[in-house]
Amino acid sequence: MSDKNAFYLRLQQQVSALIEGEPDAIANMANLSALLNLELEGINWVGFYILRGDTLVLGPFQGKPACIRIPVGRGVCGTAAAENATQLVADVHQFAGHIACDAASNSEVVIPVRHQGRVVAVLDIDSPLFSRFDANDAAGLEGIVAMLERGWSSIA
Repeated sequence: MSDKNAFYLRLQQQVSALIEGEPDAIANMANLSALLNLELEGINWVGFYILRGDTLVLGPFQGKPACIRIPVGRGVCGTAAAENATQLVADVHQFAGHIACDAASNSEVVIPVRHQGRVVAVLDIDSPLFSRFDANDAAGLEGIVAMLERGWSSIA
């Protein structure tokens, strides 16, 4: 087992302890943002955008102030929501339509959060390092998001 796989297994145990039995999605997103900010190295922003109609609206996060609204289909977050697929971007400056909330960010991973099969939010993580995230990070974070999805409650 790789060090990264072991890291994400340990992180998933922490996530389970934090959110088990808690139905409030906002509280769970807040704790996950804080945990990921503490545990992930080489990042400068981590948080959630919640889907409201055709716009992603800033939710719980850790980092510098961020863009508040992102249209679905725009930027890395909007693309993840529109395509209902993880976006792994080694160099955000090469991503067409990238929205630069923090000029220090150089790479990004965005994981859709689903409820009953449809996107309800996205987990967004930025790094000042180029190529900070790889397929192992994406898989580990998708596992964490799946844990959040199992306990998802309405936040409308």
